[in-house]
Amino acid sequence: MKTPFPLIFALWGAGLGAAAQYGKVSVVFDALPAVYPGAGAALGFVVSLVGLVGIVFGVVAGLVVARVRYRRALISALWIGAGVSAFQALLPDLPLLLASRVIEGASHLAIVVAAPTLIAQLSAPKDRGLTLSLWGTFFGVAFAVLSLLGRPLVAGWGIPALFAAHSAYMAVFAVLLSGWLKRLPPEGPQPFLNLRQIMRDHGTIYRSPYISAPAAGWLFYTFCFVSILTVLPPYLSPELRNLILAAMPIVSIIVSMTMGVWLLRHVSAVRVVELGFAGSALCLAWLWAVPGAPLACLALAAALGLIQGASFAAVPQLNDTAAAQAQANGAMAQMGNLGNTLGTPVIASVLLSFGYAGMPVVAGLACIGGLCAHLILGRLRNRM
Repeated sequence: MKTPFPLIFALWGAGLGAAAQYGKVSVVFDALPAVYPGAGAALGFVVSLVGLVGIVFGVVAGLVVARVRYRRALISALWIGAGVSAFQALLPDLPLLLASRVIEGASHLAIVVAAPTLIAQLSAPKDRGLTLSLWGTFFGVAFAVLSLLGRPLVAGWGIPALFAAHSAYMAVFAVLLSGWLKRLPPEGPQPFLNLRQIMRDHGTIYRSPYISAPAAGWLFYTFCFVSILTVLPPYLSPELRNLILAAMPIVSIIVSMTMGVWLLRHVSAVRVVELGFAGSALCLAWLWAVPGAPLACLALAAALGLIQGASFAAVPQLNDTAAAQAQANGAMAQMGNLGNTLGTPVIASVLLSFGYAGMPVVAGLACIGGLCAHLILGRLRNRM
């Protein structure tokens, strides 16, 4: 079996569009009050609704996508995403904008479940560590591109231009993948879908130490990564602050695509994730002892980078069938959104109560929690 790398990159490109469904609002959030004066705190939901949809329906998305079929779900989600962004470019009234973000959340979920499942199925076993590590970079790369190109686009042409550009991007990948994915072999008969079966499968996922393992670690990873990048800046040296904040996601991606890929060729993905959590906990102890140390920040980003790609690579290593992989990816989407949602407010509350010293302690405990979760689930798998 030979890995079709052009198709893999196209699926990764679709993932960048899915990440931009989050990022396009985040990078222009400071400009929204001028468009929606008087909206106040309600504007926060423009960002958070996509994540809330993921928390509620993440696992359901994995189940539904497996039954609707991955190609059909992916292409439909891309077209829906294109249509929603085109509608948002009209700057509708706030209630309609919020409603569109709910629809966009469903589109986002379908993409982040279907695309990595297809990547795992299309990749040769020897290349899965590389291709799924590439997939694991989609959020970081998309946010970097939006920061680099999105804000200047908005500054020159306004918020509608960014939304219209995102709509065109999603449409291009919908057309591109519609042609390429037709060449895949048929997926067999479509299983029956009903609410009772969805609820039964939902329980099956979290009872399985195979299907749930990547999501269990992903919860603790997202809790740490997003919250640390959010609350750390005031504690960094002012002259190095912007450099460190820009470098941390880049270091994480580079380590994931180099050392992470190399390790995945020699040890299991779960072991790489465990190594990443252990290293992250040590780096947070370093940050506790030496507040705001630049090298400690970069070392932490490197350790978290090991978790990033290996968590996605663990999905096909632990689950043989496409259906089980879709379920695992759905659980990762759910736990990732939960970690993103909880991390920043929890860490911020700790900072208010205990000062800087509380931040690395709580984040370090979360990393130890991720390590313990994988060790416990690994022991359960060994007993089966």
